[in-house]
Amino acid sequence: MNRRELLQRTAIVIGGSLLGADSLLANNVDWDNLTFKGNKAIGIFSKSDVNLLNLIADTIIPDTDTPGAKAAKTGQFIATIVSDCYEPKDQQNFVQGLANLQIASEKKSGKSFQKSNATQRHDLLVALDAEQKAYAKVKKKEDPHHYFRVVKDLSMWGYFTSEIGATQALRFVEYPGRYETIDYHKGDRGWGGY
Repeated sequence: MNRRELLQRTAIVIGGSLLGADSLLANNVDWDNLTFKGNKAIGIFSKSDVNLLNLIADTIIPDTDTPGAKAAKTGQFIATIVSDCYEPKDQQNFVQGLANLQIASEKKSGKSFQKSNATQRHDLLVALDAEQKAYAKVKKKEDPHHYFRVVKDLSMWGYFTSEIGATQALRFVEYPGRYETIDYHKGDRGWGGY
């Protein structure tokens, strides 16, 4: 085992204990490749729920010159975080939010989110984003966050902390050797790192 493998495995173990090692260790991590396994049921989410989460995240962060959220397995990340870290009430709100998203999709395009084309999915998420922004302006402190805000935040977190997001979408220096100030110019990619 080389230094890199040791650090990666240590990060997975420490991260797993913070996120709920029982779920991660049980069957969701491929320890040989240190990645989430394919689209399997995770925690409170079925295989089709995980596929839906991947599709939503990939609509938010699609493939461009870098791979999108689906390639980074953001749906699996979201399912793990919600299953292992959210209180039951918040889990219920999240699951209800996914149902609301499906209802909104049926109303807007006459199809489920999965059966809608890319343009219809994009237009729906733009409308839901506008809805959540309006909700945030009138939301009381004790009110739950709008479900789409939660999905969007988790998608961004999952993507930009994944290997793909941190090394391909962001600029990356694995082990900086010294403190160095680097100028940022408008249009430059942000910095990522482990």
